[in-house]
This record gives sequence, structure tokens and C-alpha cells, in this order.
Amino acid sequence: MSTSSIAKRHVRSANSLSAASYPTAKWSAVSLFAGCGGSDLGLRSAGIEVIWANEKNESACEFYEQVTGTTVVHPGDVQSVDTFPKSDILVGCYPCQGYSQGGRRQSSRDERNFLYREFDRALRQTRPLAFVVENVDGMRFEHNSDLLRNQLTRFRMAGYRVAWKVLDAKDYGLAQDRRRLIMVGIRSSENVRFVFPEPTHGDGLGRKRYRVLRDVIWKYRDAPADSYCQEPFHWYYLSRNRRRGWDEQSNCIVARSRHVGLHPDSPPLEKIGTDKWRFVHSDSRARRLSYVECALIQGFADPTAFAGQSLGLRYRAIGNAVPPPLFAAVASQLVQALSRGR
Repeated sequence: MSTSSIAKRHVRSANSLSAASYPTAKWSAVSLFAGCGGSDLGLRSAGIEVIWANEKNESACEFYEQVTGTTVVHPGDVQSVDTFPKSDILVGCYPCQGYSQGGRRQSSRDERNFLYREFDRALRQTRPLAFVVENVDGMRFEHNSDLLRNQLTRFRMAGYRVAWKVLDAKDYGLAQDRRRLIMVGIRSSENVRFVFPEPTHGDGLGRKRYRVLRDVIWKYRDAPADSYCQEPFHWYYLSRNRRRGWDEQSNCIVARSRHVGLHPDSPPLEKIGTDKWRFVHSDSRARRLSYVECALIQGFADPTAFAGQSLGLRYRAIGNAVPPPLFAAVASQLVQALSRGR
């Protein structure tokens, strides 16, 4: 199937997003650094209506409207927003590149790592009942400890009881190893303590088995050539094993198209030296995961919503997104906590 036919299908899928697909919204949210809307789909699944969203990247804003079927996102730099709308919940997934283990790890010199101050500004201005922050788990490591501690201190001084934890997407029904640090704060005056949701998948009484790639992308394995990156597998790409088998979870879905992981039908890789791998057989059958497969692995129910822009922009929006099911698990737990407090 060509990307043009995918775009035509999306006209129907966007219109199929209806209120009947989600619980009736009882809570409102403002979403900052909203990206393509992954976190906000998770909020909607938990019965939270996003009434206003902000995202700096214009292409992500276009995807946001396609993915969520709403027009609440406002393009622009959050630093230029003077007044934020009031809501029950404030959500922020500020950029993570400086915290990422795949980045340059110059956390104290990367100005994006201080955008939490803008979130803090919105928090103090609007005084919501609660907030949720998502970022990479690299934020908790020693070289970032000051930045994490600064955020927790600011949010607690703003009047919130804050809990944080690193969650892995595979424990909540995704076929992907993706560890993310989540902070949840509830206004101290509510006298409500937040407890993170228990994993729904994996080893343990009452848990479902882990989902694997076979469960999610098997029927998409004959991907059209224009749906995946075809750049050569350069030396940096082969500095690690980027292949996972059909009965495993994917590596973390990334935003840069040429670094996207290998499809399970690709030949295995073998280690031939420090940080050096090669294909066991010819790489003629090797390909990266398509953007459609990446979207499904991220938990987007309708990957066709990512049609209409360049392939690189699709990969970037999907890789930077918050997996909707993971955010839905946290948001649902928050809704329960707030409901008990009322």
C-alpha cells in the first residue's frame, strides 16, 4: 500500500474518532509540549478532556490534529504564552534530548533542559488540582540529579505533593522496552496521596503475558518501500544490536529515521568487536521498521493518522511521542485518586 493510499484512508479514520470511543470526560486538562498528541490520547482514554494544548513544532501540531481529531493545539513557543487556561490537570512532556542516554548528555548546558521552569510558571499561574510530567529515565541518573532535584523542589514549593517513578511501557501492554520517568503531583490541600499503577503485564499473579512484536505488527510485515527509511546501515547504526525477534519486545522507538530499529525479518546481527556489529548473513533482506509499525509499537491505534508529511517527520513525531496506553494507565490512576478525594 502506498503512502498516498494511506493518506486517503486517513480521511475516513480521522472522522471515525467519536466521543463514543472514549469515556465521558469528567476532568479537564491543559497539555504543554504536547507533541503529536500521544499523551493527550492517553488522557482522553482516562476520561480527561484536553481543552488547550501547546506545541512549538508546527509539523507536530499538524499531526496532533490528525491523531486526536481535535483543533485545541496552539502552535508557538511556550515562553511566549502570557496566560495559560485554567484546568483540573496540567500535563507537560518537555523535551528530553539533554537527559537522554542517546544524546550528548550535556544536561547542564542544554537550554531545553530548563523548560521545566515554564511548566512551573504555568503550574503556579493556574493552580490545577494535579499535574503529570513525563520524561526519559536518564533524568534520574547522577549527572542529572541536580536538575531532577530542582524540579521536585519547585513543584513541592508550589504547593504539591509529588511522587515520581520510572515505568516501562512493556509492563503496561506495549510491545516495547521504553523506560520513562513520570512525576505526578496533587495539590497538597487535597490531602490525597498518589500511588503509581501496578504493571498489568509480565510475571506476577493476575498479570497478562507480555505483548511481543508478533502480536502487534505481524500483518504489516510486507511494508511498502516508501514507508521505511532506506538509508545505508552506517557505522554508528551498527555500533549496537538493533534487531529484536518476533517473540520479543522492540527496542525503544526513536525519533531519527536512520536510527530506527531493524524489522524482525532482518538477518540477525553478531558482535565482532567493541561497539561493532555485523549481519550474520547478507544485509540484502534487512530493513528498518516502517513508520506504521513504529506507530503501532508506540500504541497508536490508527497509524494512518501519520500520513501527509515527509517520512522523516513521521518518524520524528512518532518517536518523540508518549505511548498513549502508558500515559492512560497513569492518568486513570490519577482520576481514581482525585475522585476518592472528592
